[in-house]
Amino acid sequence: MTRNRLKDEKSPYLLQHAENPVNWYAWTDEAFAAARAQDKPIFLSIGYSTCHWCHVMKRESFEDEEVAALMNDAFISIKLDREERPDIDSIYMSACQMLTGGGGWPLTIIMLPDARPFFAATYIPKRGRGEAVGMLSLIPKVKQIWERQRHDLISMAEQITQQIQQYAVNTTGSVRAGTEITEKAFRAISLSFDKTYGGFGGAPKFPVPHNILFLLRYYFETKEAAALFMVEKTLNVMRMGGIYDHIGYGFHRYSTDASWHVPHFEKMLYDQALLLIAYAEAFTVTADEFYKRTAYEIIEYVLRDMRGSEGGYYTAEDAESEGVEGKFYYWTYDEIRAALTPEEADIIINIFDVKNMFNVKANSQSGREDMDNILHMVKPENELTLEERDLIRGAIGKLYDVRPKRTHPHKDDKILTDLNGLMAAALAIAGRAFSDDSLILAASEAVSFIEHTMATGQGGLLHRYRDGQRKINGTINDYASIIWALVELYEAGFDEQYLVLAIRHTDYLIEHFWDDKAGGLFFTDKDSETLIARQKELYDSAIPSGNSIALYNMIRLARILGDHKLEEKSNELIDAFYGQAIKHPAAYPFFALSAGLALGRKSEVVVAGEEGQSRDILKTLGQKFLPNTVFVLKLRDIKSIISYAEDMKEIDGKPAIYVCVGNACHTPVTDIADALKELN
Repeated sequence: MTRNRLKDEKSPYLLQHAENPVNWYAWTDEAFAAARAQDKPIFLSIGYSTCHWCHVMKRESFEDEEVAALMNDAFISIKLDREERPDIDSIYMSACQMLTGGGGWPLTIIMLPDARPFFAATYIPKRGRGEAVGMLSLIPKVKQIWERQRHDLISMAEQITQQIQQYAVNTTGSVRAGTEITEKAFRAISLSFDKTYGGFGGAPKFPVPHNILFLLRYYFETKEAAALFMVEKTLNVMRMGGIYDHIGYGFHRYSTDASWHVPHFEKMLYDQALLLIAYAEAFTVTADEFYKRTAYEIIEYVLRDMRGSEGGYYTAEDAESEGVEGKFYYWTYDEIRAALTPEEADIIINIFDVKNMFNVKANSQSGREDMDNILHMVKPENELTLEERDLIRGAIGKLYDVRPKRTHPHKDDKILTDLNGLMAAALAIAGRAFSDDSLILAASEAVSFIEHTMATGQGGLLHRYRDGQRKINGTINDYASIIWALVELYEAGFDEQYLVLAIRHTDYLIEHFWDDKAGGLFFTDKDSETLIARQKELYDSAIPSGNSIALYNMIRLARILGDHKLEEKSNELIDAFYGQAIKHPAAYPFFALSAGLALGRKSEVVVAGEEGQSRDILKTLGQKFLPNTVFVLKLRDIKSIISYAEDMKEIDGKPAIYVCVGNACHTPVTDIADALKELN
């Protein structure tokens, strides 16, 4: 079988297209040189290996000889993995949003040989459907315009590129007014809340865990009951819904309906990380064991299915197997009966709404029409007896043993620095919340893998590792996420090596990414490949933006270290984006969370004294939800990099707890209850 240039790539997404009849190039100088030499526009197709509609377009068009012949004649075609090159994807997604008002993947861009775009779309079918253009008609039309009216395409590309460049550097400062942004964000999030099914917005409905993290902090600050209600309603209904994999655990990407019943079946590492944080923090606020169990189930899935042998975590699992979305996850009534005892089957059928036809309101997606069920709980766990819970637990174990007989969805096994940072941060947060050293160890192993494998000789980080190859300069997200993990690891175990690494990466981030003219951090390193624009991102999409996470890190590091220069830099970062965020705060919940940390009430706790007792105190405090507090360990007679803690000492042989609230430090105490009174 003929293979194209993609056969030598490491990206699972590019390798999926290595046997296409399309003469694909990767994003290389060779591709652009060929476009110039052959005087052809470039067809850029962007996606990722677990993207369902990317698979559909591949089967319909890129594997089709007729379409491939037209593409090879008219274009130089480039295939790009958006997860490997988020910098390139971000630029051309901006172009798509400008031209079409929407976006998504697969992302289809047609551009000049110098990379300036003049056409954008997402999925394009082989043949047109209604008003939607098809590949068979689009390609000849573009070729004709290229040959006869090229000046129109060049003019359009110039205009689009100018708009992208203007938007990329736009940083809108504003006068800050205390915690105004948190109040506005709360009101905006409240307006989008679905009172019936939980979550935010309608179908398709995404988990948006950073809304949960914001609301938990807002509740802590204000004791506003509505904030906690939105958190609990959303976390409970999501966990009961079909968006959750009740057999193998972990969350799917989103729900296609408002009630969380029918998911889009991808499983992304970043969703597991952010939802793990949400459930762990919800437990520390409510003490509801349901949240703790859910957190441990997410962890079980990630450690079992998504961790590589070297300690890093894989990127995602596909939505489909055998060409059918969700086939791995559906169950028939007869399959349930065959796998379980009658008593077990009865309770699974009852609690998880299994029908002898199907329980999916739309037509069955699995290819077995009128037979399939998506497991979702129709009775809350707190209404189940202990006997029922035990029966369900045993039945789920048996159903899990059945699934390996099915074809497992494709796993994207590349390891990305930013996603590993998120996962390590989540594990450290959960380990601290549950006082579980094994989770903290798993977090430290992921960070160790990144530090040893992805570090460059110049102090930077690389973005992607797969099959022994590390490649691609790190973006702001890589640095911000790994710094987050390092700060969480310090507060989980108080090993100052993590602070040293966090400081080093923060210094590099500011030196190489900071915009000296308008403030804020660029998406790419100043030494990275030159593209048509160098962007700054703030929008908190599926993952909080690098600027939002960097702000969160800077504030916490500045307070842990007593670093006033870093605190000033965090204030400059707030000033750079505050005007943008205050206009549409629901789009920037993690930025609002971080700005609230800087602008609201804040406190520091230093525990000074003998190691064992001091660590026990900090471990107890770490199980409390104290989001505006940073914690420091000052051991007796051991030099610390935290200079302001040097003179803090134990009291009468007991560890002393120093509490500072705002800019005032209280008299040290030796009792945890007294410290908590001061913090509250």
